This record gives sequence, structure tokens and C-alpha cells, in this order.
Amino acid sequence: MEMKEMLLKKIEEKELTVGVVGLGYVGLPLAVEKAKAGFKTIGFDVQDEKVRLVNEGHNYIGDVVDSDLKKLVETGMLKATTDFSFVKDVDFIAICVPTPLDSHQEPDISYVKSSTESISEYLTKGTMVVLESTTYPGTTEELIKPILENGSGLKCGEDFYLGFSPERVDPGNLIYKTKNTPKVVGAIGKDATEVIASMYRAVLEGEVYEVSSPAIAEMEKILENTYRNINIGLVNELTMLCNEMGISMWEVIDAAKTKPYGFQAFYPGPGLGGHCIPLDPYYLSWKAREYGFHTSMIESSMMINDKMPEYCVERASKILNRKGKAMNGSKVLVLGVAYKQDIDDYRESPALRVIEVLKKELAEVDYYDPWISEYKYLGEKHQGIKEINPEIIASYDLIMITTAHTNVDYDMVQKNADAIFDTKNVMKNIKDRDNIEVL
Repeated sequence: MEMKEMLLKKIEEKELTVGVVGLGYVGLPLAVEKAKAGFKTIGFDVQDEKVRLVNEGHNYIGDVVDSDLKKLVETGMLKATTDFSFVKDVDFIAICVPTPLDSHQEPDISYVKSSTESISEYLTKGTMVVLESTTYPGTTEELIKPILENGSGLKCGEDFYLGFSPERVDPGNLIYKTKNTPKVVGAIGKDATEVIASMYRAVLEGEVYEVSSPAIAEMEKILENTYRNINIGLVNELTMLCNEMGISMWEVIDAAKTKPYGFQAFYPGPGLGGHCIPLDPYYLSWKAREYGFHTSMIESSMMINDKMPEYCVERASKILNRKGKAMNGSKVLVLGVAYKQDIDDYRESPALRVIEVLKKELAEVDYYDPWISEYKYLGEKHQGIKEINPEIIASYDLIMITTAHTNVDYDMVQKNADAIFDTKNVMKNIKDRDNIEVL
């Protein structure tokens, strides 16, 4: 039987064993959905702690239902390992490892490369390999394919299938989760595309959209996030202008979004956070240089968004100045270090940079986040204060809101604060606004 027919039959009869490399925000929800759909699933991670937690049925990712994970582990549908030799026992491998930027703001694909090298040692005939980590166009064909072929002695398209299907994870989104978000699949060859897409269709409820190559799927993912980066950059730049003109950008956006076509609302803030939007444009601009091409619009928006933490501190300094206080020695409380509301994820959060800049200006800085009691930044651990109450709020010269968490008593904050700089417009419904300045 041909590889294609054999795999399609295994998918249909749920006889396929799935492997997921990397049990983070993308990998663990994917592993859970594969197992829930009736496919025996093995998760791999280099971190012993994550593997131990999964094997004990303890969840650590917001988008996973605790009871689902527990049940899947108890019934033997899902297990985790730190041993790469599990690859020889699976028919489908999803690579969901981090793709951060290095210290020079260039793509760090070392996790993808080392995972692929380890997979190649144990790869067997009739396996599907799919990269889900965000990366630059060309990674699947130029980097992963040769590593897998050289390390395994197998031929792509004949002995194994290879594709790219970008993750679409929006932590904290109450409507769209891994299961119901549409999925894009691009693979090397039509057979590979068909089989890999069939595998996702057997697991997910969202539409599975096939494209003609991995490079299309890789570029599509970057377009999604660059689109947001550029529009947020536009709004942030106009916010700076509106401040000079004495106009509320928030009111401008509310008015503009009454238009039922041709406009989508994006909002200003202290910068960009999360794994994708602040990073992906760098992947594209880096790759573009190989072709002697400068992505000028993208680079401009990145420059604007990257300087927002400094701009917010500058605005905070002016608020204190009007109160007759210098930033040096002032007590500042930062409310929220998560990169978006109501989640415990602080990856690339602009609030961390805001705190760093405030400290450089010699302010005495504390933070409070009901979701994050401590965070690690530039190798150092930072502890938040445990609670806020009228006395605590009143003890600070400035309250700076950098995340729009909904489980904070903003009325209490407004009533007791000397001055507030609200960079997220989270206090928009509070009537008494004498001590509030909005970005």
C-alpha cells in the first residue's frame, strides 16, 4: 500500500500515534486536542518540570481545561517524555518550539534546528513532520528538509511527508481556541498537503485551508502579525500627534469604527507584547535583506512600537512634573505586567520595558498584577506587591496602568490615587477624572 493511502487509512481509523515537540502555549493545547480526538499522543519537552506536570495530569496553560488533561493522562491517551527516541513510535510529529529573537534582534531558530536534528536520528518511513513554530519563509524547505533527509537517510515526499502549519494561539481568547480556529497547511508536494490537512481535519473543528507550499504558509503567518504590527504602529504614532493637538485618540477610534466597512479598530498602548506580533516582522525584514530588499513600512512601524515604553515614561514624567515632583525618587506603581488582559503571560510585555525605563530614571517602582506574582526579566526575578487597597494606592506619587485586567477595582484606585496615567483607557467609564490622564 502506498504511503499516502496507508496514512489516510490510519487517520480514518484513528490508529495513528501523534508526537508533539514542545509543550508550551502552542504544543500542549495541540497535544490535548489530538488526544481528545482519539489519537494516542506523546508530548516531548526538554524541561523535566513540564513533562512531570503533564504526566501527573497537572495543567499549566490557560487554554487547556484541567479536567481534560487529567482524564487523557489517566486513560493513557496522552503522556509526556524527555527522551527523543519516542519519534520512532509516532506517525505524525508537530514541532512547536520557541522561535525568539537573539540579542541582535535576528531570528533565533536554534530550537527548531536542534529539535529537527534530534527527530532525524529516529525518523522512520511513513511519518508526517509539521513545523508549527513561526519562522521566516523558506525554513521548512531550506533548513528542515535537508536536516531530516541527511540525518535519517530517508527521502522527503517518498519516505516521509513534510509541511508547515502556523500556530494560531490567542491566549485568553474566550471564543477562539486551538480546536475551532481555522488552520492553514502548506506541505512539500500535493500528497503531503492532502494527508497532513486530513490529519488536522480529523482533530479540529475549524476550517483547514490548503496552500501550495510551506513558504506560502510561512509568509501567510507573518502577514497576519505584520498587519497588526503596522496598524498598531499607525495608531501609536497618531496618538502622539493627538496628544500634541489636545485630541483624544480613543474618541477618534470610537468614531472611526462606526464605519461598517473598510476600517478595523486598533488601539494604542505602551508597546507590543506576546510571542508573535513584536517578533514576526523581524523575521521578515531579516529574510528580505537576503534579497537586497528593505521592508521600510514594516521597519517604521516597528520603530514606533519599540519606542512606546520610553514615550509612556516621558508622559509619566510630565504628569509628575505638573505635580511639582521629579521622576527621580518618585514612587510609581505599575498596574499589570501581562502582555494582554486577564492572562498570566508576560512574554515580550511592554510593561517590563516600562518598569526598566522608570528605574533608569531613578523612580522607586513597584508593580501589582493579580495574574502574575513574580516575573523574570533580563535574568532577574521581580516580585509584585501582594494586594492593593486605599492606603497602598494613596502611598504612591503615580499609578501607571499598563495592562487592562478586568479584575482590578479601578473605582477604588481612582478615589485614592494622587495621579493616574492610564495607557490602556481601562478607566474610560469612570466619571470623576480629575486625577486621570489617558495615553
